[in-house]
Amino acid sequence: MSTSEVLPQGAGYGVVIGIGLFFSAFMVGLTALQARYTGVSPKDSEEFSSASRSVKPGLIASGIVSAWTWAATLLQSSAVAYRYGISGPWWYAAGATVQVLLFAQLAAKLKLNAPYAHTWLEIVAARWGTTAHLIFMVFGLATNLIVSSMLVLGGSATVTSLTGMSTIAACFLIPLGVAIYVVVGGMRSTLLCDYTHTTVLFAIILTFVFTVYATSDYIGSISRMHYLLSEVSQISPVVGNAGGSYLTLRSQNGLIFGVINLIGNFATVFQDQAYWQRAIASRPSTTVKAYLIGGLAWFAIPFAFSTTLGLAAVAFSAVPAANSLSQDPLSSSLIPMLAPLSQDAISEGLPASLAAATLLGKSGAAALLVVLFLAVTSATSAELIAVSSILTYDVYVRYINPKATEQQILRMSHAGVVIFALVMGIAGVIFYYIGVSMGWLYTFMGVILGSAVCPIALCITWKKANKVGCISGALVGFAAGIIAWLVTTSTLNQKVINVTTSGGNYEMLSGNLASIGVGAIMSTAISLIWPDDYDFASTRAINGRSAAISSNVNDELEESEDEKKVPDVTVSSVSNEAQIDPELDPVGLNKAFKFAARASIVLTLVLLILIPLPLFGAQTVYSVTGFSVWVIVGIIWTFMSAFAVVLYPLWESRAAIRLISRGMIKDLFSPGSGKFVAPSSIKDPSE
Repeated sequence: MSTSEVLPQGAGYGVVIGIGLFFSAFMVGLTALQARYTGVSPKDSEEFSSASRSVKPGLIASGIVSAWTWAATLLQSSAVAYRYGISGPWWYAAGATVQVLLFAQLAAKLKLNAPYAHTWLEIVAARWGTTAHLIFMVFGLATNLIVSSMLVLGGSATVTSLTGMSTIAACFLIPLGVAIYVVVGGMRSTLLCDYTHTTVLFAIILTFVFTVYATSDYIGSISRMHYLLSEVSQISPVVGNAGGSYLTLRSQNGLIFGVINLIGNFATVFQDQAYWQRAIASRPSTTVKAYLIGGLAWFAIPFAFSTTLGLAAVAFSAVPAANSLSQDPLSSSLIPMLAPLSQDAISEGLPASLAAATLLGKSGAAALLVVLFLAVTSATSAELIAVSSILTYDVYVRYINPKATEQQILRMSHAGVVIFALVMGIAGVIFYYIGVSMGWLYTFMGVILGSAVCPIALCITWKKANKVGCISGALVGFAAGIIAWLVTTSTLNQKVINVTTSGGNYEMLSGNLASIGVGAIMSTAISLIWPDDYDFASTRAINGRSAAISSNVNDELEESEDEKKVPDVTVSSVSNEAQIDPELDPVGLNKAFKFAARASIVLTLVLLILIPLPLFGAQTVYSVTGFSVWVIVGIIWTFMSAFAVVLYPLWESRAAIRLISRGMIKDLFSPGSGKFVAPSSIKDPSE
């Protein structure tokens, strides 16, 4: 069964153009409703780029889940499940969850040390000056470009696979509809769209889960899936897995992928303005909560999706041989006989589309097409608003027009969205023609981006971070990553270096480790030898709004190396800060940082060490019972995640929903009477 003929070509154009324009119109309408009935309007540059820094944690968590759900989240996670069995979903999900959890620490420090910044690059510029700003801007924009290219490549490859739609057309049309509602609605519109996309995403994932494990004539139960995977393991054992089985965490290549995944995703979180943007838009008192909820909720998406469709594709792929070997009287005569996919097809993320189309025919293909389109467009909107902020505040305002007016800043923000939408399409086409797939880019990104991860984190959080050490670490780490990658490729492939030979596990692993390792060691070591003593006063004063904290508050909040002491924050400094924003209380933000550090580190150890490594060492091939527990835990986690990022945001926004509903009803019976008028005592009508 060929997935390329499941849906007509018109369906591809219908989804990409039709649904894209529908969501654009929906978001434009929603933005108009907000402006009329809550007083929130994106005509202000602060509202456009940062949603007035007032968004509640549930919506931020939903936005984090949506922004972190790329095409690769669904396609590449299924591809590694197809390659390595059940270890693939775990290493994909865990290896890309911990970055969001650990980012909670940076989010807390952002609110403490630079509460009015628009971008993380503004903090770099305020602390280290123009040279550092330009160098790290290259890393930041490179991150956005690579992430966006993966979004476009993954989305266009799947649309082409399922409908035959032109890949080139898909590369340009995918960002088009997104750019419309981002230009009109800004950051708040992006977050609301993220919420709607996340809701549909969970609904379709759960549909696939229950189809595969409960209702499908082809599989229909956990025990049946276990039986088929066991049969496949006999016919086509997985190299490097215990017993050649798909039902084990003892997977050598799965572990290697996990390390590559971990390193690469540090770069794409810590250096991607999209995640800083959500921290900036969040209310200071709930920023940490939002990132911890968002990280844990996101884990369920790749884990459940790939455990379902990735493993289903494995079960289908070797059924012709399984029929001849099986002694089961209820054997697989009903299951379509599907040939195993090529490595190129796997790298493009096609196991998921193969499984969806096989399970549900046109309905499955259409559902996958919709969910992938929503995932791609939601993450695309995050990238568009992120790059727009960098182009506006770090290029236009800083270097071209420092005295820009409010309207000039807003126009530049709109132009930045359109410019990067075109760049996304062009980059996708270039990578397509040179033969670079989404899977290749996914494992490569840490090679060129990983070196800046530690320097950026130190800049935001550590007063001793040395400017020269961090810049040197980023640049030397970049060079080391490239050299290690190329040398390993040449050594392992008889000096043949091309896209195919350079994409192997060991080649990418060496480059990723060298890049992040050298960058971290150099920046930390030089900072310890020649420590700075920075008080973050200049970062707190970014955009001309001083946090009114005495210059020694940060020193008082830091624990000395010799002893722990209670922060001695003066009453006047806290009082002055409270007059600006009571949620920016430095003592409270410091407590939030400490909580974020404890929680994120514990969760990271659990996800990366305490659960997977003992199971890896045990070399256990799971029985039906063990596999059942594995699947059921994934389903329960998915329901809990859906509750956290679908139902919880509705509950916390109940006041705003009532406000809009009341205004609409008033307008219905007495036109013009429902328009919002802000009482002088209310600080933020959106809350």
